[in-house]
Amino acid sequence: MNQLAEPYARAFSHHQAGQMAEAESGYRQVLQQRPDHVDALHYLGVLLHQRGEDLQAAKLLDRALGIALDAPACWSNRGLVATALGDLPHAVECHERALALDPDFANARNNLGVTLRKQGLFSEAIEQFQTLLAQHPDFFDSRLNLGSTFAAAKRYDEALATYREALRRNPNSFEAHFGEGNSLRELKRFDEAVASLHRALALRPDHFEARVNLGTTLGLHGRFAEAEAAYRHALTLRDDPQIHVCVGAAVGSQGLFEDEEPYYRRALDMNPDHADAQHNLALLQLRRGNFKEGWALHEVRWRSSKYQPMNVPGVPEWRGEPLQGKTLLVVGEQGHGDMIQFARYVTVLEQMGATVDMRVPENIVELVQSVRGIRSAFTRGPTHEYDYWTPSMSVPHRVAHLVPHALADIPYMSLSAERIGMGPTRVGMLAAGRKKVGIVWAGSPTFGNDQFRSMPFSALSPLADVKDVAWFSLQKGAARDQLLNAECALKPYDLTDTLNDFADTAALIDQLDLVMTVDTSVAHVAGALGKPVWVFLPANNDWRWMANREDSVWYPSARLFKQTKLGDWTGPVAKAKAALMAG
Repeated sequence: MNQLAEPYARAFSHHQAGQMAEAESGYRQVLQQRPDHVDALHYLGVLLHQRGEDLQAAKLLDRALGIALDAPACWSNRGLVATALGDLPHAVECHERALALDPDFANARNNLGVTLRKQGLFSEAIEQFQTLLAQHPDFFDSRLNLGSTFAAAKRYDEALATYREALRRNPNSFEAHFGEGNSLRELKRFDEAVASLHRALALRPDHFEARVNLGTTLGLHGRFAEAEAAYRHALTLRDDPQIHVCVGAAVGSQGLFEDEEPYYRRALDMNPDHADAQHNLALLQLRRGNFKEGWALHEVRWRSSKYQPMNVPGVPEWRGEPLQGKTLLVVGEQGHGDMIQFARYVTVLEQMGATVDMRVPENIVELVQSVRGIRSAFTRGPTHEYDYWTPSMSVPHRVAHLVPHALADIPYMSLSAERIGMGPTRVGMLAAGRKKVGIVWAGSPTFGNDQFRSMPFSALSPLADVKDVAWFSLQKGAARDQLLNAECALKPYDLTDTLNDFADTAALIDQLDLVMTVDTSVAHVAGALGKPVWVFLPANNDWRWMANREDSVWYPSARLFKQTKLGDWTGPVAKAKAALMAG
């Protein structure tokens, strides 16, 4: 054995110096003379793992462990190879064997934590990293791994604190700045997130993922032109189809709808099945009124990054089969407004011979139940008895041969006699002969483009100059508190304490002469009822309001007031004021 000490030491030295060919040759020469040389087996296995030859590496490490079961480093490295081969349970077992032999083996504990994280066992991984850092507080990689595990577990406050402690120890760590920026983005602290990512990029200007994440963060902050620039920079680093889609989306988010298509086409040239590119192109075609192509492309949405697939267990999805004598469950998808808008297609399904039910949230059940052709609208109930089911926004594609354009048979929702009789006296008394106009200025703050589709209540101040109008707030949610804003000259009546669902809202709308609203579900309720509705839209408005139109193909009673500059409501409000004054 002693005569092999020098050849082995020389091979190991080559290995440490990165001279892999010389190291491999040396290890193999040792093994030719002594096939059971544990260290040569061990580190030749490590070398092969480093070169990506993991099956051969596993065989060598297993031979070494068959000879020396008490070698913690060999167990730990066998765990790394098991991870590379996708055998995570065995990797955990190997790292635990290493720690059983040496509880203070820092690399083994760190690797165990990484392996547990890869299995989605976040709490267990966090425990390992915290144990390690209690023993070795200067183990920097483990601190970074702890931060990334907190982030993977969506514990972003703890991730942020971990990354900031890492930065206290090493202010020039790219990984810590990068992790800090990503955590801040998830906490919606966008200005701070952008600053962190800029600090990361100052350290590594050509880091692709950091450049992409900067673009994403800027986009979430509504800084779309800067997001576009960040994505374009990323494309100089890697010609990636997903980033072409991101550039197109950033362009469209600036309201430049006619300029976004080439980026989706480029992504599809690179990857013809790219779901995000197809989906964004679908919305662009729908915006243009190219419904046949748009609805067909829209069917890829379940493969795109924005949607979670839907399913009704035990019931086949309807793909256009004959419906005569069949029962069909339509499942409402996306937001309340989408469900209200596309409930209109139930009438067509009934005409095709189907018995149709629709599953929707409780607060729109009563309204959806009023659509002609609906047997039953419900929120919860058995679904196994249906012949088919379909997502509500797939119906236009399936019936395109019958309805090639937008279906606009209005009204398609109605109120019961009991609802119609509720409360008109109070509204009439408050209006005292004046025109009755309802207003909504904000939607749900969780909506992706809410900072641009919603407006501050104070933006409606110019409307206070219009004579002989009684204003009624239809605003629900946190934005209702803006009614206390003394700076807004408009002082509407607020009867929304009585509004518990959308049928209540519809009953109040029924008593009004006009509804003026930003792009929220209230616009769809008013449109579905056939009530005159004026919709304030941002420059990057949703596809359904189409391009270059002041009317709606979906709601003939609607009139659209669109921004010309993103974020500036002055023009749309001024136009609405003039229209209102003109009678």
